[in-house]
Amino acid sequence: MRNFDLSPLYRATVGFDQIADLMDRALASDVSQNTYPPYNIEKTADDAYRITVAVAGFSEAELSVEVKENALIISAKKAKDEAERNYLHRGIATRAFERRFHLADHVRVAGATHEDGLLHIDLVREVPETLKPRTIQINGGKAIEGNTVN
Repeated sequence: MRNFDLSPLYRATVGFDQIADLMDRALASDVSQNTYPPYNIEKTADDAYRITVAVAGFSEAELSVEVKENALIISAKKAKDEAERNYLHRGIATRAFERRFHLADHVRVAGATHEDGLLHIDLVREVPETLKPRTIQINGGKAIEGNTVN
């Protein structure tokens, strides 16, 4: 396992703690982690994304989508089948799962749909007006709020 010391990053920056934490999580995660269920992440517009999770065999009632502390949590648990079936081959996995996605600041879940065995979750990035770039007008030698600027 690789260990990186990010303390120099903390000394030279202010307010970028989340990026360093994200790097720590990415480097600490196990490369052999579970890949079930498969999923896609696509960019649908400049500030819009879609996560598609393959959930074949699960009904809408058995699926759960939750946002908690900047994390999108998708989970499923198969209801008990009353009639016990005798499978000759069982290739469709319907085991319980929980998949987490870390959401960036100002990203919100716009909605979720379930169709054809796929769960689509639409995400939108909404940057507040106070954080958007703005142009500052330069006033040459005029009074601003009672103070003279030279």
